[in-house]
Amino acid sequence: MANSKRSRADIVDWRPEDEQFWKSTGKRIAYRNLWISIPCLLCGFAVWGMWGIITVQMLNLGFPFTQDQLFTLTAISGLAGATMRIPSSFYIRLAGGRNTIFLTTAMLLAPALGTGIALQHKDWPLWVFQMLALWSGVGGGNFASSMSNITTFFPKRLQGTALGLNAGLGNFGVTSMQIIIPLVMTVGMFGALGGDPMPLVKDSGWIFGKIAAGTPTWIQNAGFAWILSLVPLSALCWFGMNNLLPISPDIGGTLMAFVKVTWIYTLTFIPAGIGLYLYMPAPTGLGLLNMWLAMPLIIVGTLLLMKLAAFGTMKDNIAKQFAIFRNKHTWSLTLLYIVTFGSFIGFSMALPLSMKVIFGVSHVPDAAGVMQHTLNNPNAPPILAYAWIGPFVGALVRPIGGWVSDKVGGSIITQVISAVMVLASGAVGYVMMQAYGSATPEQYFSTFMWLFVVLFTASGIGNGSTFRTIGVIFDRQQAGPVLGWTSAIAAYGAFIAPVVIGAQIKAGTPQMAMYGFAVFYALCLVLNWWFYLRAGSEIKNP
Repeated sequence: MANSKRSRADIVDWRPEDEQFWKSTGKRIAYRNLWISIPCLLCGFAVWGMWGIITVQMLNLGFPFTQDQLFTLTAISGLAGATMRIPSSFYIRLAGGRNTIFLTTAMLLAPALGTGIALQHKDWPLWVFQMLALWSGVGGGNFASSMSNITTFFPKRLQGTALGLNAGLGNFGVTSMQIIIPLVMTVGMFGALGGDPMPLVKDSGWIFGKIAAGTPTWIQNAGFAWILSLVPLSALCWFGMNNLLPISPDIGGTLMAFVKVTWIYTLTFIPAGIGLYLYMPAPTGLGLLNMWLAMPLIIVGTLLLMKLAAFGTMKDNIAKQFAIFRNKHTWSLTLLYIVTFGSFIGFSMALPLSMKVIFGVSHVPDAAGVMQHTLNNPNAPPILAYAWIGPFVGALVRPIGGWVSDKVGGSIITQVISAVMVLASGAVGYVMMQAYGSATPEQYFSTFMWLFVVLFTASGIGNGSTFRTIGVIFDRQQAGPVLGWTSAIAAYGAFIAPVVIGAQIKAGTPQMAMYGFAVFYALCLVLNWWFYLRAGSEIKNP
């Protein structure tokens, strides 16, 4: 690329493993990009995960949708975000870090604004909200590009810490959203421009406790509020971040970079939409496929579409990055990252509404002895006052996981947290079974919360340890795409958890969901030992 075509944001010389270069030049640039990246990723998580809280409030406001339909909104957003991560893991090489992070941050304005508008209309059909949940997946996709970008800036000895900070503090978007959305819904913060409030039909809550039925609520602020941060953050990306040309040699100019990202993102909606249409029951879809068939179809369809639709230098770059699929460690670490991040984001998405339908209802038998789950529980805990705690702890400890893994090795940390998650998941399942069969489920709530805090803590630490392992095993060219790919597949936890937990609640056996997760964690514990901890392993405790 000629100098005349280069942006001032483009960096030609980048040698982070050179100690002298790092101290004199690299460190300052790397940390500037990291500190801008973190709040952008935080907002991406917030927009992606906001349907976990919005659906609870839709239930409290009497929107005309069933519990099953509300669970599907959360699941659709989760699936879209995971699918968007697949191409996002390749964006940095194709378009450059600064170009990608700016554009994908600015893109979040559309689902935030659209959701705010739609939530003012209780009479709008379900498909409108489903489309907006699908659109919100752009925020989930941002994680893969953000992590792929940050890994290129730092030397290997700092990979765990840098990625832990970016992902851990970025993950606070889940907690921030779960605290901020209930707060902003209590006030008309945009005046006449923000629309009229709706009265609560059922008790709701926020971080400070219960909000009584009848209270005016501006649910539309759940979308509108993010505009206040996304606009200045987009400007900060544009003026403060950099493209590393040794990593992204064929950007082709800023406009071409934007075209590449927009083109591939647009194409990604096609397999996601088709897969959901085949999966979702009537009248939204055809209901032909179950979840375990729909997900692989969407993943394979997305990869094929990327390969077929690539043009110019994109074709060669994508072909080079597809080489990660020939490495067995790509697949083993994908499964291990499902244990950690998949659990974190899946439980973050599913937990608020699950808590509402388990602890917000008195579970009593009718005259025929059949258990009913519809009677309001007057002693129910304020769900929105507690839903943020687990994700907050999980995000808080993620940098610790990266830092400790840098000291003692990533795989030994992954092994310990996997064992903890096996035990905690089984215990949560037992408590859920007791609560869902009780007329006074609130007596089990404290135990339930503490066990979930343990699960979130373990998954948060494991997030850092797994990413550290990837940074050590793969070279600088492949580490970014592998980080993006593993995070993409793990993000399907945001689809799996709401679907599985919602289905088991409907069947009257919520504990079976958690028992199933415990079995999966146990299998991955064995896999981690086999590949990275046993005496004859090819790579020992990376």
